[in-house]
Amino acid sequence: MTKPAINSRKMYIFLLVLTIATAIGFQGWRTLLNNFAVDVAGLNGGEFGALGSIREIPGFLALFVIYFLLIIKEHKLAALSVIVMGLGIAITGFLPTFMGIALTTIIMSFGFHYYETLNQSLTLQYFGFREAPIVMGRLKSLGAAANIGTGLLIFTLASILDYKVMFVLVGTISVLGGIYCFFQDPSSKEIPLQHKKMVLKTKYWLFYALTFMAGARRQIFVAFAVFLLVKKFNYSVQDITILFVLNNIINYFANPIIAKAVNKYGERKVLSFEYSSLVLIFTAYAFTDSPIVGGILYILDNLCFNFAMAIRTFFQKIADKKDIAPSMAVGFTINHIAAVVIPVLAGIAWMQDYRIVFLGAAALSAVSLILVQFIDRELKMKMQSQ
Repeated sequence: MTKPAINSRKMYIFLLVLTIATAIGFQGWRTLLNNFAVDVAGLNGGEFGALGSIREIPGFLALFVIYFLLIIKEHKLAALSVIVMGLGIAITGFLPTFMGIALTTIIMSFGFHYYETLNQSLTLQYFGFREAPIVMGRLKSLGAAANIGTGLLIFTLASILDYKVMFVLVGTISVLGGIYCFFQDPSSKEIPLQHKKMVLKTKYWLFYALTFMAGARRQIFVAFAVFLLVKKFNYSVQDITILFVLNNIINYFANPIIAKAVNKYGERKVLSFEYSSLVLIFTAYAFTDSPIVGGILYILDNLCFNFAMAIRTFFQKIADKKDIAPSMAVGFTINHIAAVVIPVLAGIAWMQDYRIVFLGAAALSAVSLILVQFIDRELKMKMQSQ
């Protein structure tokens, strides 16, 4: 990465602290939740699907980030979002019922999704075309390192502490990171002022379409991949923790490589590789009876998420600079339109045959593979219009 300007360095450090705080809280929550929901709250597949939809409602409402920016600066809202996320995580263990988990999930999810929206926006504003994927890759790698530490911590403490204490521990770390950053100011007046209204433009159609399909596919993974491992293959908290640690070790090294691949090969080729792989991965989920193969598929599936940075860098190249913040908010809402519906429908399908869920995800990946073939055409049109 080329040496950034002083304001970019300050923003990088700011986002780094928040990314680590978010990673610790969210990884801890995700590691504990499946077993907590099954072992303590006694949720079934249908309830878990409903919980998945509830979790994504704040993502659907990410559009309202635009209006919050009328009253609070973007970087401060990012820090406040991490604080809210941490609070939601910290109280999860105190409410071991479906309604209780739904409430704490909503709180956690508002913080998490609003931070992710603002993180993407600030990264695309403060870093150039070639810098942005490298910064995204580095932040994801360091987030993966934080995830590894969180996984090892939970693995060590799971046998001596109950769920309540572990949720409080990881949630508090997120809150403290958010409070620290709330009192920092990494902003710069050199960055173009962002539109503080909803932006929808036909020239961004492919970004919207890819974002929508990514949200649909993502929900199958988030709501049901780990659930499959727990429900069908009887993975324990320790098993899930080991899997997450292995996954994050791989991601730590893979993210910078993926970022360089985006710069070297371009968004179309990188995303084509991702979606081709996902068609095979989801099909294999549907038919494997091996807990080891299931774990390997989970790692490969999770690895593919890192390629999604190419959707955002594609948008950065075709976007008007003042459209970035509102478009990231709109993009998150579009991403979660399907996300609110699919977990419930997939939960119903799961009750009939879980294979339907994963074969559906394979079909969604195939549609995305077709869509990414239009990327080079859109980039060429942008260059011709300049």
